[in-house]
Amino acid sequence: MHDVTATGGMTRRKLLRMIGMTAGSAAMYQAMTSLGLAAESNFTGMPALGAAPKGATVLILGAGIAGMVAAYELRKAGYAVQVLEYNARAGGRNWTLRGGDSYTELGGETQHCAFDPGLYINPGPWRLPYHHRGILGYCKQLGVALEPFIQINYNSWLHSHRAFGGKPQRYRTVRADYHGHVGELLAKATSTGKLDTEVTREDQQKLLASLQWWGALDKDYRYRKSAEASDRRGFDREPGGGLSARPEFSKPLELGELLDSRLWQTLPLGDLYDMQQSLMQPVGGMGKIGEAFARELGSLIRYQSKVVEIHQDESGVRVNYEDTAAPGSRHEARADWCVCTIPLSILGQIPINVGQPMADAIAALPYASSVKIGLQFKRRFWEEDDRIFGGISYTDLPISTISYPSSGFHGNGKGVLLGAYVWGTEAMRFTAMTPAQRVAAALAQGEQIHPQYPAEFDNGVAVAWHRSPFTLGCFGLWTEALRAQHYDNLCRFDGRIVLAGEHASYLPAWQEGAVLSAHDAIDRLHRRATSKGAMA
Repeated sequence: MHDVTATGGMTRRKLLRMIGMTAGSAAMYQAMTSLGLAAESNFTGMPALGAAPKGATVLILGAGIAGMVAAYELRKAGYAVQVLEYNARAGGRNWTLRGGDSYTELGGETQHCAFDPGLYINPGPWRLPYHHRGILGYCKQLGVALEPFIQINYNSWLHSHRAFGGKPQRYRTVRADYHGHVGELLAKATSTGKLDTEVTREDQQKLLASLQWWGALDKDYRYRKSAEASDRRGFDREPGGGLSARPEFSKPLELGELLDSRLWQTLPLGDLYDMQQSLMQPVGGMGKIGEAFARELGSLIRYQSKVVEIHQDESGVRVNYEDTAAPGSRHEARADWCVCTIPLSILGQIPINVGQPMADAIAALPYASSVKIGLQFKRRFWEEDDRIFGGISYTDLPISTISYPSSGFHGNGKGVLLGAYVWGTEAMRFTAMTPAQRVAAALAQGEQIHPQYPAEFDNGVAVAWHRSPFTLGCFGLWTEALRAQHYDNLCRFDGRIVLAGEHASYLPAWQEGAVLSAHDAIDRLHRRATSKGAMA
């Protein structure tokens, strides 16, 4: 791309870099699209496998999204399918905790969710991007009702305990002031002729006009306290009616203080491709998708089945498993083929006779550490007091994220919000705590953003994914080097076994990755079973 020129001697790469530095990632993404450089999902439609060989059988390990997609499509093609699932429910990481649910993590700590009816938390996936057409297609087929998920709320909080005396700032304030100050700097550079060699005189005038509007600059291209700026960042006194109607304009934050706060780092998050509106969520919780698949598959899923050994030979695949409802009991399942969707963090501990390339790939991939904490409060104070209806607040404290429910607005009862979404080393620190200690830490940190926490708290749950007995981690943590060495070996058939799941995709951590991985795996399985394709 570096040798393809755009206009006026500027390379495309240089143009993109300038746009990204000045206007933010949204404008940069738009420019990438116009230059034909943005990638779309490779989903092209639901599988059409054709008829299965007579009597052909498939054993699927794991009733997460990948496993259930594989079972659903293979059954339609006429394969005899059996699914073994460790949990007493379907869905895997597609999971919703509601009042009355219990969850026991490694170490024996059991949490009993006490949320009010209709309230929930999604410990795993919580958003469905509009362009994830695979998972959305199954929602439509299975009758899973969807509603908007609000990613960006201009009235939410951005918080740094090191900046502005620890006082949180409205998202709209930080955004308006950052755009305003950057717009003023660019306007100065443009109007003083410093871009003469890069942009034509006519384009400079257009650029100045666009910067004036984009940054809410005055007639002299300055970002100052004004009606235009207040219309972006908010007023000190809102416009009203009668004698009290006159608004009071607000004063922008100083550029230096704003830059030092680093609050601007969160501004582009809603511009990232996977977080651009429209985003959706199932009505009643993400687990509704897994529950719908489970109803469709019915008795094909055998629950509470812990796989303890996987063996294959020329004639088929044999899996030994334990009924966790009757510890010590051993059973055996056989099939011609096996689609294994067990997370690699678990699969690496199960004896399986595959070749060294696949074995090395299974052992090589680490899993991300993450903790999610759901907090129920006596009232929806974020709406009543702070006028926040959906969206996300961000902080540099370890809890990182506070996400507000995107439904049930103006409800008179209690409410549940995501009180923490912890990553990395901080997630390991939270994982080492008891669930009660995690909730207490989320309350203590969240109080710095919402002082209402102590008086309004009711109960909470905390899921640390490295203590989850069915995943031992959040999702596969690929790097470019690991993909180059192991990805193809992980995805290739090994004898009669093929792997699927988000870890076998270029969309790790997303349910769409699980769907597309399952589609690819069963297509190759069917071609093998019918001898129509290469032994891929």
